[in-house]
Formats: sequence, C-alpha cells, structure tokens
Amino acid sequence: MADTYTPLESEIRRLITAAGPMPVADYMRLCLTHPRHGYYMSRDPFGSGGDFITAPEISQMFGELIGVWMAAVWRQMGAPENVRVAELGPGRGTLMSDALRAAQVAEGFRAAIVLHLVEISPALQELQKRRFEALDVPTLWHGAFADIPAGPIIVIANEFVDALPVHQAVKQTDGWHERVVEIGADLNLSFGLAHETLPHFETGLPRALRQSSEGSIFEWRSDRFALELGRRVRADGAALILDYGHTRCSLGDTLQAVAGHAYADPLRAPGEADLTAHVDFEALAQSAESIGGRVHGPILQREFLLRLGIDKRAAVLKAGAGRDKALEIDMALSRLTASGAQGMGELFKVLAIADPKLGPLPGFET
Repeated sequence: MADTYTPLESEIRRLITAAGPMPVADYMRLCLTHPRHGYYMSRDPFGSGGDFITAPEISQMFGELIGVWMAAVWRQMGAPENVRVAELGPGRGTLMSDALRAAQVAEGFRAAIVLHLVEISPALQELQKRRFEALDVPTLWHGAFADIPAGPIIVIANEFVDALPVHQAVKQTDGWHERVVEIGADLNLSFGLAHETLPHFETGLPRALRQSSEGSIFEWRSDRFALELGRRVRADGAALILDYGHTRCSLGDTLQAVAGHAYADPLRAPGEADLTAHVDFEALAQSAESIGGRVHGPILQREFLLRLGIDKRAAVLKAGAGRDKALEIDMALSRLTASGAQGMGELFKVLAIADPKLGPLPGFET
C-alpha cells in the first residue's frame, strides 16, 4: 500500500503518526510549499498543458489594463522617481510583461520601476528570469512579501490569496472544533475534528454567524498577510488584489483541489494537485484597514475591467485582426467578464488597499 503513496503523502502520514492529526491549514501548506514535494515547487501549473488557466493567460487585455492602472496610480502617488512594483505569485510572468508594455503610456513610469517578484517556486523563478531578461527592467526576487525593501510601492496580487493556507472549524453541540486531516479507519487520509473545542471561538465570529447550526463550517486565514499589506501601503503605496471569493464573511467549505483542469479530491495524491479556498474579502479588508490602509471595493471583476475600458481595448485589437483572431478576442472578453460557471466576471472580485491620501483609485470611482 505504501508504495502507492505520493512522496508527500508518505511524509504527511509520518507527521500524523508522530504528532497526531494536523489542522487543514498545515496540510494545505505542506501540499503547496513543501520544499521538495510541494505542488508549486517543481512545476509550471499554468496554461492548457498545466492544471488551470488564469486571467493573464486568457488574454493580453487583462495584463494591459493592470499596467494602465499601475501607471495611473503612480501619477496619483506624485510620480516618484523610484517605485517598487511588486507582484505576488507572478506565475509565468505573463501579467507583468503585458502590464509593463502597456505602462509605457505614462512618460517616466517605466524608468522609475524596480520590479520585485515574490515567488517561492524555483521552477517558476527560472521561467520568469528568462521572460524578464529582455524587458530591461531591474528585477529582484523574494521569498516573502515582507522582504521587499521600504519605499513607494505598487502591489499586484492576482490569484495569490486563494492559495494562502486556510483554517476550518466545524460547529458541534459542545462548540467549534478545528477541522483536521487524520488517518481514517480505512487507512486513507480523511477529515476529522480536533478533540478539544476552540475556546471563545463563537464570540469572534461575525454576529450574523453565531447562531449557526451543527455541522456548519467556518474558514479563516491568518491576518498576517493583510496586516503587512496594509502597513506597507498606508504610507505611499497601493495594492490591487484580484481573486475569487465572497464579499461578506460566510459559512461553508470552499477548499478545493484542481488537477488537469478538473476538480479532484483534496486528500488524494497530496502534492500533485493545486489546493485553494475562496478569499474572504471582508476579513481581508478589515485587517488591512485596521492598520491604516484605505480600502477600495471589493467590486466584481467584470465591473472593474469594464470601468478600465476592456471593451474598448477589445474593439481596438479586433480592428486589426482577422476573423478567427477577432472571435478569439470576443471569447476572451466574455470569459473575463461574464457571469455563470464559465465566466470570471462575478466569481472574481477586485479589492484595492492604499495610502489614504491617494483618494479614489482607477476602477473604483463611484
């Protein structure tokens, strides 16, 4: 039986046997970032040949609009001569290369940029280095957002927060218990509950969720990232977060695994599938705001992209394209802005956190 386990599952089983069941957040962290066997550490998961496709891979329009947004924010910041443009989880570098091309519309912006990429995957770092060699922009890599040096900053995080480890708690008759991963009676990995209740857990929940029924699941992430983000941008900076999730704190299990463009069992073949959970934009915004950042949004991705003029950009691209290419542009526009299961327009939300003195940000004007 043991020879059918992935290398990471063998390690997880060893840890559970030695120390007992592990919280879902610890399991998720190991699956994604284990130094040798983590999902992100040794592969390129993007595109048709990978496990999923993100917005920048769907169309150049997405990254181009982010570039225009960055340029406008830079002007609002007073056009500093040296600005840190940071992307968190830059993947293949597609978004940022498209953004930097479009950002040239703002005179002086490109020359002011020092690019900071937060990337833990050695495999993706190599892809990014090859891509950015030709862009003639000073580029530095970091293992964590906190490692980026102080100074004026613009942060882009597209589908980054959803991969941060999520804790889960389950309501029982005697209180809330943390959800854990354990070795079940059938000897497979399975979900279980910690024996002890989480003390005073219910008093920390939003008031509307405190009278939840038995079996309800509540998810939360550490507020460390949100607090650091708010701290960095509250003095001469702005951050743009694009991800899928909900605008209000709510109940439900959103942990999911994706492999080969299909949903998978998150407990099977650890390290071989991407694990994510929906972003709680309300909690993220509250944490960043509590330390001094000004919150803009969240709004629907469709609304944000249309306000930035994605439909007009699509028309420009189509004007110089053949029939097949024009159809491809229409399909990309629809996927980025449409509602429903096949569209990203409503499921994905956009939140900005910024220095309060910047005022309204592009795309968030009322």
